[in-house]
Amino acid sequence: MGSAKWIVGLLGWVTWGPIGALLGFLAGTAVDRYIEAARQLPGFDDGPGNPWQRQAGGATRQQTGSGSRGYTAQEQRNSFFVSLLVLSSAVIRADGRTQQSELDCVRAFIRQNFGENAVSEAMGILERLGGQQLNIYSVGSQVADNMNYSQRLQLFHYLARIANADGSFSKSEKDVLEAIAAAIRLNASDATSVIAMYWRDTDSAYSVLGISPSATDDEVKAAYRRMAMKNHPDKVATLGPEVQKAAEEKFRKIQEAYESIKKQRGIS
Repeated sequence: MGSAKWIVGLLGWVTWGPIGALLGFLAGTAVDRYIEAARQLPGFDDGPGNPWQRQAGGATRQQTGSGSRGYTAQEQRNSFFVSLLVLSSAVIRADGRTQQSELDCVRAFIRQNFGENAVSEAMGILERLGGQQLNIYSVGSQVADNMNYSQRLQLFHYLARIANADGSFSKSEKDVLEAIAAAIRLNASDATSVIAMYWRDTDSAYSVLGISPSATDDEVKAAYRRMAMKNHPDKVATLGPEVQKAAEEKFRKIQEAYESIKKQRGIS
């Protein structure tokens, strides 16, 4: 996917709201150049149904429902990726320093999903975001309004992976992740589960399943079934194969936590 199509697709989704304001400010006059380039792409349509169209006042299309309902699969991918880009900036800055391993994690994600041509644009925006004030709660509210729960949960998993990319998951990064989880309206137990996949302590396996060590064997089994259903990779299939692959990693960590508890307790 070319970078022009990528950037216009993202800006088309985020015209209004704090994310749109951030990216609009950063993109500046380059937006018009990208839109003109997009018009040359096969299948581009200037009609009112086109999600890239910039109508008077900057609006793109009227939302037709909560979460990701009313958006095409491509628009859902756009919303997911631009949200990752913006919130990644908050996670990367959380410990007061920018680690190359964290940037490499984001770079690899963009490359896998958008292609090499999109990497420089994405990293340029991420770099400029580093100098901006970011209100996690305003951005998170927009994310929650435009993405369904499974997509937000997978987004949060990516952010936790970025925090852990340098092999040192700091308390400040954990605090920022918890703030993001609240902002994008994740259940506290779901957020704790994802964080526990990387923030290791003696009760991590239980935290991954969203239960305490005092849970009964039946409660352990029920928790596993609940988490496995909630985090099944099929729930983010519309976001593309790379995201689904990452969801499989999260699903595998849930299975590993369950197997660890079973082994500790001798559950058959």
